[in-house]
Amino acid sequence: MAIAGCGGGDVEARPDLAFVSTRDGDYSIYEMNADGGGQGRLTGAEMDASTPEGLFFQVEPAWSPDGTKIAFSSRRSGSFDIYVMNADGTGTKPLTSTKEDDSHPTWSPEGDRITFARDGPGDIYVMKADGSGARRISDPRVQEAEPAWSPDGDWIAYIRRTPGTSVREVWLVRPDGSERHALTSGGAKAYTPAWSPDGTRIVFTSDQDGEVFELYTLGIDGKGLRSVTPTAGDLFEPAWSPDGSKIAFSEGGSIFAIELGGGDVEKLTDNENNDSSPVWNPSPPKEEE
Repeated sequence: MAIAGCGGGDVEARPDLAFVSTRDGDYSIYEMNADGGGQGRLTGAEMDASTPEGLFFQVEPAWSPDGTKIAFSSRRSGSFDIYVMNADGTGTKPLTSTKEDDSHPTWSPEGDRITFARDGPGDIYVMKADGSGARRISDPRVQEAEPAWSPDGDWIAYIRRTPGTSVREVWLVRPDGSERHALTSGGAKAYTPAWSPDGTRIVFTSDQDGEVFELYTLGIDGKGLRSVTPTAGDLFEPAWSPDGSKIAFSEGGSIFAIELGGGDVEKLTDNENNDSSPVWNPSPPKEEE
């Protein structure tokens, strides 16, 4: 599988992707073009990376459906809470404030609600986009995390850990907490499900075929399991592009994108920056002609 080099840096950002990097010492959100060009930090705040509060400044970004806002998790107040900011990095405000750790926000397709994971027992919550009305929709008897809302709004994919084991499977649940059921049954460790833009398939990370974590896609009926690309290293945090042609992912501190259907793998960032958590802008500005 051919691998292309990183995109240029002296290019104005559109931007097409948001991602997390530690290139300035703390974990913060950056943006870049689909080819890796135009990389830049979204907020200019200087954080004390020697403290947990300053180190985990911004992680796990999630674009709003219209591309105008980014939700994320931050430890700036002690525990991890969910925050939201404008897509240009301004106007940050908290949506949750608890002693528990809140993580992995994802928006409903209408942009009026956000689902997220709350640690402790490991639960999934849904709240309004302004942070009000948070309610648990997960099974309180098991650990459930890493929710991802379907493009049609009908389902939330998530990871459920089998009690007493390290097995983690992909499950589906309705936004009201009903009809939860398993999607995978590989008896392995699965992570971070993400939806195709047409809502027919889910991509996720799993070590079901051995020691290495690979990317797989699966139909929402639980059929048609496919490997995305052969790999000798661990691949994590897949994210489907809005046009369905690519999947971005992280490997070894770099971000890559693969063209589906046998295309090349393109390296978008350098591993010296410890980059992770790529997410596509669902509504990126169009390039000027």
